[in-house]
Amino acid sequence: MEIGIDSFAAKFSESNSTAADDRQAMHQLLERIGHADRTGLDVFGIGEHHRKGFLDSAPALILAAAASRTRNIRLTSAVTVLSAADPVRVFQEFATLDLISGGRTEMVVGRGSFTDAFPLFGYNLSDYDALFTEKLDLLLKIRDNEFVTWSGKFRPAMRNQPVYPRPLQQPLPIWLGVGGTPQSFVRAGVLGLPLMVAIIGGETHRFRPLVDLYREAWLKSGHPAEKMSVGLHSLGYVGPTTEAAVRDFYPGYAESMTKVGEERGWPPMTEERFLGQAGPRGALIVGGVDEVAEKILRHSEALGGISRLTFQLDTASLSHEKLMESIELIGKVKQIVNG
Repeated sequence: MEIGIDSFAAKFSESNSTAADDRQAMHQLLERIGHADRTGLDVFGIGEHHRKGFLDSAPALILAAAASRTRNIRLTSAVTVLSAADPVRVFQEFATLDLISGGRTEMVVGRGSFTDAFPLFGYNLSDYDALFTEKLDLLLKIRDNEFVTWSGKFRPAMRNQPVYPRPLQQPLPIWLGVGGTPQSFVRAGVLGLPLMVAIIGGETHRFRPLVDLYREAWLKSGHPAEKMSVGLHSLGYVGPTTEAAVRDFYPGYAESMTKVGEERGWPPMTEERFLGQAGPRGALIVGGVDEVAEKILRHSEALGGISRLTFQLDTASLSHEKLMESIELIGKVKQIVNG
């Protein structure tokens, strides 16, 4: 199983928001990506947000900077908000990144958890699904064809137009990032795309029927069974002990989830709810090395087998030093998980 990290380049502290502090935060993020590479982790993903508190509005630029200081780790978006982007430009950016990184680039494309990008780039939220469907179709056509003929509703048509540069990898790996919508799981299976499931709450095993929809659609569409891939994106943190991990993670996690909850109508985060989420069947992967490794294996079994797991470490406003330590410990988790 591949083990990695996703980051939203998050900075939740309102008192720490000057340009100089943003520069330091970005520098520290690049240090963490380099550390993840040296630790032997498999993948590092950068998300995409367009709101205060996040520095990841241009993920391809961050990943390009990371490519120059890493050697082995795969570099991916997590996720590219494709609905509000131009697929031609997205492909060009990640094809360029693939050349810079020596063939270590991937994309996870999705519709995004926040909707800030839609008004920012002039798109109507009522076209939420139609935008994504059309733009994913174009992105895959560009990936598979140097010269592209295509037409749609939301973008001017292309008539035998070439798209350059071409990536080193053929084809460039594109994962479909999904939440809890059944149609999204089926879409990934029909298109033959690897699946990245973001589970940020609840009990992970409850997603098994949705993952099974993906597998069924994949096989019915005639794609090779051995190429099917299911990844899991989970909020988490590994500490020196489970007690230390909970003590470090909970305060910042509760603050950030309560803040998001105010926008989405969720109740405030409580310690009782947190401990339930961090328990054996909950979605949070928080604990010491052995406990986390055991939980990852349980999640994999519950979902019928996963090929990749990525930790989202940003949620709890942890210090750079704590995150560097956790990355080191995640490397030990990987060794246990893979025997």
